[in-house]
Amino acid sequence: MSHIRYGRVIVEGQASGPALVSDRPISFLGGVDPETGRIVEPGHPLEGRSVAGCVLVFPTGKGSTVGSYILYRLAKANLAPAAIVNAESEPIVAVGALIAGIPMIDRVDIGGLHTGMPLAVRGRELIVG
Repeated sequence: MSHIRYGRVIVEGQASGPALVSDRPISFLGGVDPETGRIVEPGHPLEGRSVAGCVLVFPTGKGSTVGSYILYRLAKANLAPAAIVNAESEPIVAVGALIAGIPMIDRVDIGGLHTGMPLAVRGRELIVG
């Protein structure tokens, strides 16, 4: 049975896929390999996992402004997340999602979400299940 959580639209759009969930922030510059789409930050809970095609759920972004370009590069290589869901967006990830055309919402309760569950973003809705 599915249910809906509501957030704030950062980048309008619709996408679905399996969840890839972290309880720690993600930096796209140095934290995600733009050639493979894999998280490479040493010690990160998602280290080694690919962000490609998933609904990437994490509390907030961190790192350099070049991270926005990394998201754009991932999109051009078909390695980007299908959508991004944050508890609280920050400008680096928001700008990256915008220029890459990745649907993004924030101000969503991400508690109880786990990797592998089906998620869909539709406007301000996060459809769980």
